[in-house]
Amino acid sequence: MSLLELDDVNVAYGRIQALRGITLRVEEGQIVALIGANGAGKTTTMKAISGILGLQSGAMRFDGEDLTRIRADLRVVRGICQVPEGRGIFPGMTVAENVDMGAFVRKDRRSPEFAADLERVYELFPRLAERRSQTGGTLSGGEQQMLAIGRALMARPRLLLLDEPSMGLAPQFIAQIFRVIEEINSQGTTVLLVEQNATQALGLAHEAYVLETGEVTRSGTGAELLADPTIQDAYLGVS
Repeated sequence: MSLLELDDVNVAYGRIQALRGITLRVEEGQIVALIGANGAGKTTTMKAISGILGLQSGAMRFDGEDLTRIRADLRVVRGICQVPEGRGIFPGMTVAENVDMGAFVRKDRRSPEFAADLERVYELFPRLAERRSQTGGTLSGGEQQMLAIGRALMARPRLLLLDEPSMGLAPQFIAQIFRVIEEINSQGTTVLLVEQNATQALGLAHEAYVLETGEVTRSGTGAELLADPTIQDAYLGVS
């Protein structure tokens, strides 16, 4: 049994069919990448998994449990947490307050485990530790992405959904973000990664799926897709 299972999932925005029979698996402990062009259905897939969008049809299971009727907030309780495209931080709140918001479902705020998770976030992102009292809206784009990931980690996710974490970032921040994703995974968190930087994503991923116009058209290990001439030509700028 996979940690996350999608079977023949269909999602629409009104009359616009966004996902057409998506089937994929995410095994516990893996990094799985979704790549594809703009409008391929990557973000829609993430929103369906997190519960922001409902399904027209199909099945979705997390650790064997049917997710289709479970609210988005209760999916966080079960261990699914999304870092959305565009980061979605609270610009008027401090770094510390933003990080704390990630723990809104937790009831162990005075426990050693909570303190350890908070310390882990600031160890992963020393810049955030230095800027705890600074408001989120005054951070750079890279720092805001760090904050969005740190906030999500405070929910103690089993499955972390990362939607375009490198979008709009300077090269030095992109390298750091991908190192942190690898570190988070090595500490036991499963990651589902949507990323337009296909070279970086496939280089990091254990498994990967290619989406085109709402359908899975290719799948395999990250290394297999990275070496595939068709994928190179379409997504990696190699011809």
